Amino acid sequence: MDIEVLGALVVTEGGFSVTPTAPKARQVLALLAVHADRVVSVPDLIEELWGGNPPRSARTTLQTYVLQVRELIAAALERAPGDASSRTAKDVLVTAPGGYTLHTSGGTVDVREFERLVGCGYRTSDAGDFRRAARELRDALALWTGSALLDVRTGPRLDMEIRRLEETWLCALDQRIDADLRLGRHRELLSELTVLVSRYRTHENLHAHYMVALHRSGRRSEALDAYHRLRARLVGELGLEPSAGLQRLQRSILRAGSAPAPGTAAADTGERLTQVG
Repeated sequence: MDIEVLGALVVTEGGFSVTPTAPKARQVLALLAVHADRVVSVPDLIEELWGGNPPRSARTTLQTYVLQVRELIAAALERAPGDASSRTAKDVLVTAPGGYTLHTSGGTVDVREFERLVGCGYRTSDAGDFRRAARELRDALALWTGSALLDVRTGPRLDMEIRRLEETWLCALDQRIDADLRLGRHRELLSELTVLVSRYRTHENLHAHYMVALHRSGRRSEALDAYHRLRARLVGELGLEPSAGLQRLQRSILRAGSAPAPGTAAADTGERLTQVG
């Protein structure tokens, strides 16, 4: 079974779709797919479908949705060549103690590949190989074709998983931009960072990267303007001053007579803020 959740939900068995069109059955499959090869408990599935107000018939109705998914799996298995024909839908969507498990049987899962590549990118970056780190992180981010589960109506459990995945995406993006800056790619990053700081209006790391890219491109006044706009938002919306690391970055740009040679360093505040030199 092959699973994609980093965009639209796509679940196939032997190359044939097993993704239901009915919203509730689709929700069930989505939660099972996000946790592929692990047990998803019946209470978690019920919470996903009905939140804190499930009907009395919740367990019975859930079984109906599971049956709908199994029927699609069975149809796909009948059409699939080779060893797949010896498996049944109950071998793929398994009733486990207290819940259900969607078995991939060695198939591809885009979330797993994304997390594997991100982990490789982090380790490679820590080892100082920024060219390879940028490539691995770029490959990881390329697996996303849109917002996670963009075509699934979601409840509390899927909402939580989507937030987790998007935070992982944002951290990987931050790390990839850091690696690119260390490679002197500041001009290539400017258009991307312009969009990102507009979307993530109080994200300090992205604004730090943007300030560095602007300054290295000879746009010192714009880098300082970016800092002042961020500070105004942080103070006005959150009642917070910029972090010590970001304030040091602003002061270093103020002191700098011209844009320094490429090279970044993490600020010593516990956050990965890009410094000017």
